[in-house]
Amino acid sequence: MNTLPGARAFSRADRRTPALALLSLLQFLIALDVTVVNVALPSIGERFHASAASLSWVVTGYTLVGGGLLLLGGRITDLLGRRRMFLLGAGLFALASLTAGAAPTLPVLVLARFAQGAGEALASPAAMSLIALLFPAPAERAKALGVWGVISSGGLVAGVLLSGFITELLHWRWIFGINVPLAAGVLLLAPKLLPADGPRAHAGRLDLPGAALLTAGPLCLVHGVTEAAPRTITAGVLLLAAFVVVEARTRHPLMPLSLLTHRVRAVANGVTALLSAALSTAFFLLTLYMQGVMGLGPLRTGLAFLPFCAVLLLAVSRVARLVEAFGTKYTALTGLACTAAGLAWLARLPGQGAYALDVLPGMTGIAAGMGIGLVALQNAALSGVTGHDAGTAAGIQRSVDQLGGSLGLAVLVGLSMGPGDAGGFRTAFLHATAAVAAAAVLLLLAARGGGAADDRADPGDRG
Repeated sequence: MNTLPGARAFSRADRRTPALALLSLLQFLIALDVTVVNVALPSIGERFHASAASLSWVVTGYTLVGGGLLLLGGRITDLLGRRRMFLLGAGLFALASLTAGAAPTLPVLVLARFAQGAGEALASPAAMSLIALLFPAPAERAKALGVWGVISSGGLVAGVLLSGFITELLHWRWIFGINVPLAAGVLLLAPKLLPADGPRAHAGRLDLPGAALLTAGPLCLVHGVTEAAPRTITAGVLLLAAFVVVEARTRHPLMPLSLLTHRVRAVANGVTALLSAALSTAFFLLTLYMQGVMGLGPLRTGLAFLPFCAVLLLAVSRVARLVEAFGTKYTALTGLACTAAGLAWLARLPGQGAYALDVLPGMTGIAAGMGIGLVALQNAALSGVTGHDAGTAAGIQRSVDQLGGSLGLAVLVGLSMGPGDAGGFRTAFLHATAAVAAAAVLLLLAARGGGAADDRADPGDRG
């Protein structure tokens, strides 16, 4: 009886679905850890006697390092192997999560968040590459990446809800602890489900100076803003300027500057940075306001975000139809308008606000704008790419999204927040509104010039 081949292992077709589920599970955890800390921040601050500016590191540390190293992670994946880097990234993420959950001090917690970001920078590009390998047909690949993206968005939503439940019913340390057994399961199953790394083509030299500068520059900027240290801010600006010089001169740049000379992509990425800055700030401050000013507990705060999550998922599910009907430009502008309206509403927060009147309208406007605006801008940021540069362009867009959100959060909170009165919240939301308005102006100016917002520049956009 010839049953050995089937008994030895899954066939490639048989194992694709469980492999996709495995890759999506880790991405779910990675996305979850972007938002899961937000509702727990007041409890973390109380434990470590930390200010709002210091607490912002718990959020931004993860995304700064992840965004700064994301492009390097993609290049290392090409050079050293997809499965190998996925396992390394998952292992680093699990170990960092364990450290974060047991952190005795705030600096140790922040360093653990840095390590989580490094794990993401290795695992996420490797997972996307593995999906492309497992689903080579364009239609199948698009469907698989769609599933991966939906599960990732679900992680963002679940992080908000789980944070409240875990913080109040268990302890804030468990928001990191839940990652450990799930990531361990991924590590155990990955060698059985994921294809082994085959022979690798020469991928060129790694741009380690570029990666170091792209990570150190934003870290210096954030530290300089939170600590009100002008010299550190100057150092951050100089490091980012050096990054541009290095990328222009190296033979194997981490971020080919030629990709940014495409006006559609350049403006889309610039607008994404401003929008992400406003969204990250809103998420962070709404949590602090509802718990610190309104007096809600972690569980009630998590439940208060339910309408936000529902509107966000609804907006994401409808954005493709909006792009088809109105074009990328007007869809992105619609998202910016919704976000600006929500932020402007929150810029009037009173000293003792009511959830239904003062928070909910602004929260739902921001959720709609986030779902519509970011997806439309992602579409624009990939305008005109080819099979040769699509991966790099996607990596740049994700890095801009994460770094823009982290830098914006640090700047807006650092410049606006005083010692706990509602005036600091109003000022921060007002500045965030101005950032989104500037993004809308940038988009409109580009449209008049026939650039990034001109739908005719994107062959796939009928608007």
